[in-house]
Amino acid sequence: MAMSTARAVLDGYSQLRRQVAIMLELARAGEWDTLIERQSGYLQLADRLRQLDKEAELNQAEVQLKADLLEAILADDLAIREQLLARRSELGQLMGASRRQRDLHRSYGKQAASVVEASDKFGPETP
Repeated sequence: MAMSTARAVLDGYSQLRRQVAIMLELARAGEWDTLIERQSGYLQLADRLRQLDKEAELNQAEVQLKADLLEAILADDLAIREQLLARRSELGQLMGASRRQRDLHRSYGKQAASVVEASDKFGPETP
């Protein structure tokens, strides 16, 4: 039984590794909706694996393989987080620009649209 549990744990970490690698590619490609869909399966797999891992008895080679898989999973997870932070920053900039445009429009009406349009074409002022 311990042997099959160990194999199941290692297979689970391999699946988790493949899943996070796919998620990283989705993040790099900007496929945010698909990434979120994948995340649900990833979390479910990680939950099942956490329970199974408690029961497994791994030999030294299996422990090393598990450590290598975990290292790769964590590296990809960090890269995904970096992509998400960049996306959050991008969305914040877009929201700020939208808010400025709305405020200008409220303050100056139709004149504001041409000001915003000009700033988009020429970029922000530099001192």
